Amino acid sequence: MNDMRNISLPEELCRSAEKMFGRRFGSIDQLITTVLQELLRDEASQMDAKELAIVEHRLRELGYV
Repeated sequence: MNDMRNISLPEELCRSAEKMFGRRFGSIDQLITTVLQELLRDEASQMDAKELAIVEHRLRELGYV
């Protein structure tokens, strides 16, 4: 993941985030990257759970479960 994009965020929002999370993440870029990665991971696990429910339902209908 070497390609990068520039995004615009409100200055006050960035300052507040840096004050609150600066020691933990080092930069606003790292904070935003981490937050987006976690959101995507959570979304993927929710999809996995939905897919599992569909498979279980189909197996039940077929009499396997």
